Amino acid sequence: MAEMRPGPASGSQLNALPDHSPLLQPGLAELRRRAREEGLRLEPHPLSDAFLLRFLRARDFDLDLAWRLLKNYYKWRVECPELSADLHPRSILGLLKAGYHGVLGSRDPTGSRVLIYRIARWDPKVFTAYDVFRVSLITSELIVREVETQRNGVKAVFDLEGWEFSHAFQITPSVAKRIAAVLTIHMHGNNYKQSLLQHFPDILPLEYGGEEFSMEDICQEWTNFIMKSEDYLSSISETIQ
Repeated sequence: MAEMRPGPASGSQLNALPDHSPLLQPGLAELRRRAREEGLRLEPHPLSDAFLLRFLRARDFDLDLAWRLLKNYYKWRVECPELSADLHPRSILGLLKAGYHGVLGSRDPTGSRVLIYRIARWDPKVFTAYDVFRVSLITSELIVREVETQRNGVKAVFDLEGWEFSHAFQITPSVAKRIAAVLTIHMHGNNYKQSLLQHFPDILPLEYGGEEFSMEDICQEWTNFIMKSEDYLSSISETIQ
């Protein structure tokens, strides 16, 4: 029987390799070449290996899909400066202190990060829909630096209890278009606790059927992490021209 020779690594195999693996270099070089030839605006992120790996891992090293994702990232930042230009934590500190948003400390069974948003904690008289969406952007910019998140993605839970007309009034067609550009949302019915437990066993806070910790603890821990990341968030913020 002829000896089987190993072929080129698959996307999932490449995705499992550490950042410094030489097998990742061809994909990184090609993605960097496309970005430079396209003339993408490189600020606030240089085309470092660590930055480009976010897009390659998110698409299992499919170069065409990673390239599309990278272009969309820069395109979105340019077209939505009212959201992307100010990622300083102070801009959303009130929402965070109100317990609007938290990130679970443990990942789900597929390795995804799990985010929770509580609409009832958003006072639309104080914070606009842009402020609310900026919370998501700040969290996204932080967790996308995690290798496991790059590999396994993110899932979000939107608790709509407490939703009122004043919230809906904030979601103008312009805001809805921007949100739709970066989020895919699946809705659950009134039996959401049972549904959530099926998707996220053993990691939910008490308010959603868990047994060990509260949502307040989760929100406070994530707020602390965001504030500790202030220097990084400031470095990727831009001044609106």
